[in-house]
Formats: sequence, C-alpha cells, structure tokens
Amino acid sequence: MSAADTTTPAKVPPPRQAPPPAVPKAPRRRRTSGEAAVPWALLAPCLLILALVMGYPLVRLVTLSFQKFGQSQLWGFQPAESVGFDNFSKVLGDSEFWTVVVRTIVFAAGSVVFTMVLGMLIALLLQRVSGWVKTLINIALVATWGMPIIVATTVFKWLFDSDYGILNALLSKLPGVDMVGHNWFASGPQGLAVIMLLVVWGAVPFVVITLSAGLTQVPSELEEAARLDGAGAWGVFRYVTLPILKPIVVMLTTLSVIWDMGVFPQVFVMRGGHPEAEFQLLTTYSYDRAFVVNDYAQGSAIALLTVVLLLGVVAVYMRQMLKIGEVE
Repeated sequence: MSAADTTTPAKVPPPRQAPPPAVPKAPRRRRTSGEAAVPWALLAPCLLILALVMGYPLVRLVTLSFQKFGQSQLWGFQPAESVGFDNFSKVLGDSEFWTVVVRTIVFAAGSVVFTMVLGMLIALLLQRVSGWVKTLINIALVATWGMPIIVATTVFKWLFDSDYGILNALLSKLPGVDMVGHNWFASGPQGLAVIMLLVVWGAVPFVVITLSAGLTQVPSELEEAARLDGAGAWGVFRYVTLPILKPIVVMLTTLSVIWDMGVFPQVFVMRGGHPEAEFQLLTTYSYDRAFVVNDYAQGSAIALLTVVLLLGVVAVYMRQMLKIGEVE
C-alpha cells in the first residue's frame, strides 16, 4: 500500500452561497397638500356644526361667569360689569353649593353602580336564554330606551303617587305592610332614590345592548379552558370575561358618570318644575340660580364648575384607555 493510499483526504469546505440580492424598497410617496386637506374638508361640516352648537354657548358661559349679569343687564338697563373671580368666590364659599356637590356625586355614583351591575347581569342572562326570549327582551329594551324622558318621568310619577300610585297599592297587599297614602317624596333620600330608579331604568338598555355585543367577542375556547382548570362561574367571569370586556366597561362607566351628573329633566319634572332644597343637584341648582334668583352670572359659574368636574372624569377615562392600549 502506497503512502498516497494511507493519507487522509483533506476536507474541502462547501462553497459559500451568495446572499440573495437586496430588494430595493419602494420609495414612500409623499402626500400632497391636496390629499392632506381631504380629511379636513370632509370633517369641516361636522366641526362647523359643533362650533355653532357648542362653541358659542360655551364661550358665552365663560364670559358670563366673570361678569355681574342680572335682570338689569339682561334688559339693557345697565351694562355688564367684569367682576373677575367674585362669582366663583361666592359660589365656592357657599356651604349649600358643597352640599349640592356631595349630593350630586352620591346620586351619580349610585346610579352608575346600579346601572352597570344590572346591565351586566341582564347581558349575561341574554347569553343563556333561548332565541325567542332573547328577541322579546331586546324589543323591551329598545322600547324602554326609545321612550322620551318626559313620558317615562310621568309614568314613574304616577307609579309612586301617594294617592293613586300602583306601587303603594301592591305593597299594601303584603302581610303587615300598610303603604296607603305613603308619600315617597316627603324626604330627600327617598325621593332621590325614586329618581335614581328612573335614571337606572332609562340607562340600562344601552348598557345591556353594548355589553351583549362585547360578550359575542369573548372566545368560548378560553372559557372552556378555564372551566377545565377548575374555575367556577365567578372565576370564568372574573379572569376571562371581565378582562376582555374592560375597554367597554370603562367606556360605559365614564359615559354613565357624565350622563348621571347631568341629570336635569327627571328631577325637574318629578318635582313639578320647582325642586326643593333636598332634591337639588348641580344642574337644577345652576338653573335655579340663573332663572329663579335671576343671577345669571352665578348660575353660569356653577355650570362652568360642573363642566370642570366632568372634564376630570373625561381625563380619568382617557388615562384608562391609554393604559389599556399600552397593555394590548
């Protein structure tokens, strides 16, 4: 055997493959000024309507809150005088105003909690009933939602009437209960509870319909996996359903707070156009200051402070929505 036969052959590395040719990126086409103006042109009519409907009243509200403006100024007998922050000082230094603020916050909080809890329960119930029952409930919800506020308030006023109210008659049929002639509006807490029930009754349909649409987006596979892991009905709802519905719940809660803090016709009509001191909320209190006491400047100042409170609610809502967006 020769040396050439015993020599180990050298390993030759495989040839390197040439990298694929780089695909040139298509240059981004810059939008012309005309294309950039198209969205604004489409939004212009809506923005113009908003400016006319909301812009002028808001500017006028701010202007009046810094002036002395009563009946003399309204009829042109005296010119409006600028008083700086005097109106705000008088309002913020009035103990009655802070009582109304606390009452409004408690009323709005109670209405929102009951609306969201009841709306969630009904929405979950709709997922477990038959098709025709679901259809009937949805028809009833839409009819309730579409009922005018004045009509609904009149119906509730009759239901809770002390002399002819059907609720007192039904409760009096219970053993040991005598509600004949009971006046639900003899005290502020009872009367506001009735008005709160009216507000919740009118707000629940929107919450139910919105949450029902959100529940259709919850994957059934996640719920089934949670049940296989040993989670009960509450565990599935808390750890699967509720996190998915969180953006909708935050939106509905914020809208409910804004709507319930702005309640006016329910209180105004229920009390015959003259709400007593125990029934005053921020909206009715501002109305009374402006059109009953004829101090339009202080009424504007109270309304502006209400707007500031609602802007705080909107700021919390925007912060929560940004946090949800970052997590997703």
